[in-house]
Amino acid sequence: MTRTLRWAATLLAAVTATTALTAAPAHAETYSAYLRTAVSNLPVASEVRTGYDRSLFPLWIDADGDGCNTRYEVLIAEATTKPTIGSGCSLSGGRWYSYYDNAYWTITSDLDIDHMVPLAEAWDSGARNWTTSRRQSYANDLGDSRPLVAVTDNVNQAKGDQDPATWMPPYSSARCRYINEWVATKIRWRLTVDTAEKNALTSWANSCSNVTITVVRAF
Repeated sequence: MTRTLRWAATLLAAVTATTALTAAPAHAETYSAYLRTAVSNLPVASEVRTGYDRSLFPLWIDADGDGCNTRYEVLIAEATTKPTIGSGCSLSGGRWYSYYDNAYWTITSDLDIDHMVPLAEAWDSGARNWTTSRRQSYANDLGDSRPLVAVTDNVNQAKGDQDPATWMPPYSSARCRYINEWVATKIRWRLTVDTAEKNALTSWANSCSNVTITVVRAF
C-alpha cells in the first residue's frame, strides 16, 4: 500500500471512529394514548401455542447482582410495609397488598409474582418469534411497574394463562386497573391480541374511565 493510500485509510478510520463517538444515542420510544384508542390500536392476530415451553422464558434472574432475584425485587418494590432484607434476600416484617382480590399478606409464600400477560399468552401473541434473551427480558421486566405484580398465590393460579376474555380479577374494583395494565404490557412488548381478547378489552375500555396509557416500548 502506498503512503497516500495508507494516509487515506487512516483518515477514513479516524472519521468513522469520531462519527461513532458523537452520534446521537438511540432513544426509547414512548407510546401515549387514551385507553380506548390504545385498545383499538392493538393489532389482531391468531394465537399460536405450537412449541411453547415455560423454560423458554428464563425466570427470576438477579440482573443487578445484589443477591435478590426478580421475584424478590418485585416483593421489595411493592411492599406496603417495607421488609427487612436478610441473608440470601430473605424478607421479614413486610406487608403486601394483592389488588386482584383486595387482600393483605405478611408471609411471602402466600404471594406469587404474576406476569400480567402470562408467559404462554405472550408466546401465543408474538414471543415465539423472539430470541431467548428477549424472552428472558420479558419474564424479568423490572423496567415498568405493570408487567409483574405480587398477588395472592391461589388467585394467580386460578388465572393461569387466561386473557381478559375468560378471566378477570375477582375484586370488581380492580378490573379497570387490570385492563389498563394488561393493555400497557401488550403495547410495551408489541404483542398482538386475538379477536375474543380484543372484543373483551374494547367492552371493558368502554365501561372504564378513558385514562391515558403511557408506556415506554421495551424494544
